[in-house]
Amino acid sequence: MKICLDYGEKGLWVTLPDNLNIEVIRPRSFSGLQDEQGAIIEALRKPIGLPPLRRLVRPRDRVAIVFSDITRPMPNRRVLPPLLEEISHVNRSQIVLINALGTHQPMTEEELESMLGREVTRNYRVLQHDSCDKSKLVYLGKSSFGHPIWINRFYMEASVRILTGLIEPHDFAGFSGGPKAVLPGIAGEESILGNHKASMVGHPKATWGITVGNPVWEEMLEVAVMTQPTFLLNVSLNRSKEIIRVFGGDMKKAHSVGAEFMKQIAMIPVIDLYDIVITSSSGYPLDMNLYQSVKGMSAAAQIVREGGSIILAAECREGIPENGEFERMLKMATSPRELLQRIHKGGFRVTDQWSAQVQALAQLKADIYVKSTYLNEEQVRSALLKPCQSIEGTVERLLIQYGRKARIAVLPEGPQTIPYVCHSSHLPSSN
Repeated sequence: MKICLDYGEKGLWVTLPDNLNIEVIRPRSFSGLQDEQGAIIEALRKPIGLPPLRRLVRPRDRVAIVFSDITRPMPNRRVLPPLLEEISHVNRSQIVLINALGTHQPMTEEELESMLGREVTRNYRVLQHDSCDKSKLVYLGKSSFGHPIWINRFYMEASVRILTGLIEPHDFAGFSGGPKAVLPGIAGEESILGNHKASMVGHPKATWGITVGNPVWEEMLEVAVMTQPTFLLNVSLNRSKEIIRVFGGDMKKAHSVGAEFMKQIAMIPVIDLYDIVITSSSGYPLDMNLYQSVKGMSAAAQIVREGGSIILAAECREGIPENGEFERMLKMATSPRELLQRIHKGGFRVTDQWSAQVQALAQLKADIYVKSTYLNEEQVRSALLKPCQSIEGTVERLLIQYGRKARIAVLPEGPQTIPYVCHSSHLPSSN
């Protein structure tokens, strides 16, 4: 059996014996829209729960448009031009585009131009959000969860606030898109650390595909509503990064429709747990580093048995990475259990701790092997993981441990597929 895993930009082929007990699990297939631009324009002119965008925006308005950074496969270059054209009655000097970096590092000018297109970067003001600079943030008070809320000043000073993004499953927020453009996208570090703290991320409902009752998601929504966004424009993609649906309109209503659509695509029932789960992290840019690739581990952990093994294929062209606190956190502990103890210690709040927490939780359930082009064995071990030179070879060694009849699952598209154990063909509700 030959299977191509999403890996970097070109994929990784794996060949496994045909006589093994293997199940390949993919999201439901959808073709890309034949007319992406037309679908975007229709979403802007016939939005969900709102009048057309053009009617909402006056020529005198100051407009802020929030867009996703390079760590997301959001097709900004194809989505932003028709959006900007729809508000062309506003002078370009009154429009600002804000890169929703959260706590991520700023992008280079070359990266911004590649992602947005020269026409956009040369003709519009593009700002990179800085979560640590309080002079560029506005304090909105505390959320109902008790966390201080700081939001990008340039966004709050605009009279029209437009959120863009990608709706896909998320490991502890349920789904991306919608209010995530505000928190963590353009929020202050203090707000992000509160929303992503250990007790929030560790909540039983802070997981794939769940929004109702998920404290991480519910605070994101509460904070986004506080900022009174004018309009939401979100898309969903297939494996080829083609747009398959566009959702425009009222933030809560449009995102709810989009999340329900993605749930029908991504959430796949299986009848039992597996001894071995082979997964990707959905390829570039989602496997650009180990920090981002934790989502692949988390998706596989949903269906691996206690004491089983996960094999993750993640290119990691940017390493662990070196910037941020993720690598340092992994090195401060000698085991996943010790790492979790440190994270849960009272008052402990460090940027990137959420990914370390998700990784450690998956490791308590299963051994995790990492196949990577850019991480050497020492780097993998320093991250508390097991190196994998060859997926085929690792599977053969694991079969000695589990037996030739071991149940094996393969998630070629990684966390774009969210499998769950269910003895019924019915999908679970978001409750």
